[in-house]
Amino acid sequence: MNTPLLKVQNLVKNFPIHAGLLNREVASVKAVSDVSFEIKKGETLGLVGESGCGKSTLGRCLTRLHDTTSGQIFYNGKDITHIKGDELREIRKKIQIIFQDPFASLNPRMTIGSILEEPLIIHNLGETQKDRYDRIHELIDLVGLRKEHLNRYPHEFSGGQRQRVGIARALAVNPELIICDEPVSALDVSIQAQVINLLMELQKKLGLTYVFIAHDLKVVEHVSNRVAVMYLGKIVEMAEAEELYKNPKHPYTKALMSAIPVPDPRPKEERIILTGDVPSPINPPTGCHFHPRCQMAIEECKTTRPSLKAKSEDHTVSCIRA
Repeated sequence: MNTPLLKVQNLVKNFPIHAGLLNREVASVKAVSDVSFEIKKGETLGLVGESGCGKSTLGRCLTRLHDTTSGQIFYNGKDITHIKGDELREIRKKIQIIFQDPFASLNPRMTIGSILEEPLIIHNLGETQKDRYDRIHELIDLVGLRKEHLNRYPHEFSGGQRQRVGIARALAVNPELIICDEPVSALDVSIQAQVINLLMELQKKLGLTYVFIAHDLKVVEHVSNRVAVMYLGKIVEMAEAEELYKNPKHPYTKALMSAIPVPDPRPKEERIILTGDVPSPINPPTGCHFHPRCQMAIEECKTTRPSLKAKSEDHTVSCIRA
């Protein structure tokens, strides 16, 4: 009963860099570094951080679109880190992904009906074409589109409608866990609200579990039960959403929170401006990765790499001084 739906232990993902006449590996991009967390069935884990911090790479590792360098991924207690073939195909019915760009992720040469039918054919769902069409009509209704849309092509839709198609495609195989990889960042603000509300309604109706990757901290606060903050491939803080937004501990989290726009900025605390550039993931800093930009850094931060430690119930921070 207490087994988490998804458990990640010490996940590492490096991308090799090859150069020279012999195409040897000369370095590697350390995209995800020693990440661990758990997700319970029915909850939403928000994942935030700057561009290039490893959020999307982590999401693709969870769906096995990327193979991991090291570490383990458990789904319902089963190690799925290295499974292949039919086993992997079965797991992919349970773990789906919604991509950031709803236009690039849809085949422009296929109608919406064909796009939604494709996962049903691949996973052998529906004994006859009529069964598949019935399922497609059900999916279209779920995401708020009309049956006449099935004969149209992706370029004939708005960005919000295309993302609804992406959501319907992810739902086609009855998944339990959906990785939402910045699903609203390419949409207008008014359309963002519609898509977010749709995702939350579907979660309640179908009992879905989400990993919600986003830049917009207010969106993440609205949809998430827990939030994890990533910096340069590592999770630096994780807590219940309400606790994290009211009482951020890590200096990087505090800087992110101070950048959230508010209607009346006068009573807001002074904004924290981070100095310097984001370090390269090819050659990350020694010790705490954040120390070159941290106003609280001390000499120990340059040599000691902090691990996630509990500061209170279900609130972990990776900082020597927090």
